Amino acid sequence: MAAVALKEQLASLMDSMYQEGLLDEQFQQLQSLQDETNPCFVMEVVTLFCDDAERIFGELDKIMNQPVVEFQQVDAYIHQLKGSSSSVGAQNVKLACIQFRHSLEDNDREGCLRALNVVKREYLHLRSKLETMLQLEQRIQAYDKQKN
Repeated sequence: MAAVALKEQLASLMDSMYQEGLLDEQFQQLQSLQDETNPCFVMEVVTLFCDDAERIFGELDKIMNQPVVEFQQVDAYIHQLKGSSSSVGAQNVKLACIQFRHSLEDNDREGCLRALNVVKREYLHLRSKLETMLQLEQRIQAYDKQKN
């Protein structure tokens, strides 16, 4: 019974994530690659994405705090984050990265800082939801193992 409730909760969470634009069809593609032989595939990909995003944000913070901002480096990191966001289906993060890249055209530190804050906010919102999703999936897997 509890497993059914958890599955319903997970389905509701996933629906809301798609409706909010947090995820797109690329995430569904990732989920379709998960099976019995690799039941942790999505968790591993999400963890790698989050680790990579955190590393990129750390690098961007360092660059943006320099007396002279190397906007080409900023662009390279944002391009990398946009690519990994696209690969996992993190739609709003990807869109925020696209907007950030437009801000870079002016080489404006303040505009880039505002754009970086938007990207971070979108990422943190997504990460929070993904963490909840992964916790639910782990609880469901634990119930399924108990059943067998």
